[in-house]
Order: sequence, then C-alpha cells, then structure tokens
Amino acid sequence: MRSSWNARALCMAVLASFVVAGCSGGQSDLQKWIAETKKKPGGRIQALPEVKPYETFVYSAGSMRSPFQPQGPGVLGGGSASLRPNSRRNREFLEGFSLDTLRMVGTFKVGSSFYGLVQSKDGLVHKVQPGNYLGQNDGKITDISGSKISLVEIIPDGLGGYIERPASLALTN
Repeated sequence: MRSSWNARALCMAVLASFVVAGCSGGQSDLQKWIAETKKKPGGRIQALPEVKPYETFVYSAGSMRSPFQPQGPGVLGGGSASLRPNSRRNREFLEGFSLDTLRMVGTFKVGSSFYGLVQSKDGLVHKVQPGNYLGQNDGKITDISGSKISLVEIIPDGLGGYIERPASLALTN
C-alpha cells in the first residue's frame, strides 16, 4: 500500500512539472505587445466634471397634517364626525333618480320665491325650491338661479365617514 502511495506522489510531481513548464513558455508575443503599447503616446485625460456644492434643504412642513392621515382631529374619515345622511327624513320623489338623469328645464318666480323646473327621466317636470332634495346622494338644494340649481350632496368618503360635495344642474336648451 505504501508503494502505491509513492507511485501516485511521483506521478503527481511529474504532472505538476509539465504544467509549470507549459505556463512559463510562449510569453514572447505578450512581452512584444506590452513593449509596443508603452511606445505609443498617452492620450489626454479629460477633466473631471465640476462638482456643485450641496444645497441644504430645510423641511418646513413638519407641523402640517400628514398626507397619509385622515383630515380633521378625531375623525375616522376626512369629513366631520357628526355629518351623516338623515335616515329618518321622508324621501322626496326626485331622490329616486340619479343626479345625472335629471335635467333643469327652466325657472319661475312667484312673489319673492324662486322655483326651478326639473325634468326626470320619465319625462315629467317637477317644481323644486331651496330646501328640496335631488338625486340619490342626499343632495339638498341650496340655491336656484336663472341658469342653474346648486345643491350639496352628502357622500361616503371611503374611510367610514361622510363629506359634503357641491353639485349643480345647469339649464339645458
């Protein structure tokens, strides 16, 4: 067993000497290329770009409301905590229609009261005045002028609360 170990060691030593001998020769073309490269004139090194001095930034919005938090103190949603549609109120006829299906077709005045005329999708014309409700989002009429009916809707804010949104019906020809 010891003689086979010696034979293996001898074979490895011979093989290693061949590998080393193979690596040491054939470098003349490499030496020639290095010498030619050193004879060539060096290129110009471009100047480094100008480094602008750092401008400091002062963060001044630290005392403002975080854009990632709901608006208002103690409010789950962005609206007022007390703002809710009145579920006990009797619904008016025009609340059964979506606001985009209603059309303002005219106005008239009786004494000091201004009234609007609204046509529903079934073709009927209805008389409305400030304080009446329109549309499916608890839209309460706030003002009637010669060209439009202004109202405020109460809509969910998506965060469990409600917000008021202005809307209007414009006079159509």
